[in-house]
Amino acid sequence: MSFGLTFDKLIIIGVIAVFLIGPDRLPGYAAQLAKVVRSLRSMADGAKDRMREEMGPEFDEVDWKKLDPRQYDPRRIIREALLEDPVPTPPAAATAVGEAVDAEDAEKPPSEPAAAPRYVETAYEIRQRRLGKGRPAPYDAEAT
Repeated sequence: MSFGLTFDKLIIIGVIAVFLIGPDRLPGYAAQLAKVVRSLRSMADGAKDRMREEMGPEFDEVDWKKLDPRQYDPRRIIREALLEDPVPTPPAAATAVGEAVDAEDAEKPPSEPAAAPRYVETAYEIRQRRLGKGRPAPYDAEAT
């Protein structure tokens, strides 16, 4: 969390602070800054100790880097999800679209070969059939 501050910029800020605050009050402000940093550090340590106390021994086992929200890139997550192989279904549960399988039927061996799954028309195909291929979609000028 350097906020884009480089060493050169910090030196310039320090020189400006010396001119604005003055050499008389600068040591006092530096001491106050050190106090604030120490108190923030002690608050963070106190919160960490309290978490360790409330979570018990699992606190040390947690991989905090995995929980960092900055590592999640939605594009990467979607890309990985699309590239994953689909989970194969067990052969007993594989049936035609729209048919339910009872637990008793799944255990019985099929006496005759299963019928091929029936074709289900997609929403795009239904829309194309209704509109006629090549015709534009209806447009309502008052809706926009």
